Amino acid sequence: MTGMGAFRDAVTAWAAGGPGDPARELAARSAVRVAVLLEGPSDVAAVDALAAGRGRDLAAEGVCVLPIGGAMSVGRYTRLLGPAGLGLRLTGLCDEAEHPYYARGFRQAGAGRQDFFVCAADLEDELIRALGVARVAELVRAEGDLRALRTFLRQPAQRDRSPQQQYRRFLGTKKGRKIHYGRVLVEDLAPDRTPAPLAGLLSRLAEIQAG
Repeated sequence: MTGMGAFRDAVTAWAAGGPGDPARELAARSAVRVAVLLEGPSDVAAVDALAAGRGRDLAAEGVCVLPIGGAMSVGRYTRLLGPAGLGLRLTGLCDEAEHPYYARGFRQAGAGRQDFFVCAADLEDELIRALGVARVAELVRAEGDLRALRTFLRQPAQRDRSPQQQYRRFLGTKKGRKIHYGRVLVEDLAPDRTPAPLAGLLSRLAEIQAG
């Protein structure tokens, strides 16, 4: 396990009520400077893929990308990692519905609205809109999920949904599918089609590193 991976695991255990000393020791050893707080592992897959595609090694830059297990946990993580805890710079990404949790957690840590980015609906919705439904359908076919998609689209509950809503729902119907497609969809993005929240997050990281 890499040093940053060990640090991420230590922070997760700390946030769950474990001891904080392992995270403190690993923070110093890994030279971590920034924590990116994301709601879940599919968001992590997307951010990691985007950074790699832009030639950036976030771990080498001292950036730890963390899944926090849902937006309601953001306040706990900002307390542990922000000025009152490890003293890391904070940024993040959240769904539109979870904006109030992030706003409160970041504000309590002395960070501002400019330090995190909000997706319209969620990240999958942003990616589907950026690529277009037709291209997402091609990627689903290329990944071997066409039969599963066709079965899903025949369900009565899907009839009144728009194609974008249907594909967004499909990505969440099987464990691990959102994580897998978080990477697949991002890797297919042209640089000028990067959704604004993801582009803003990478730009914010560059600003923090430059400062």
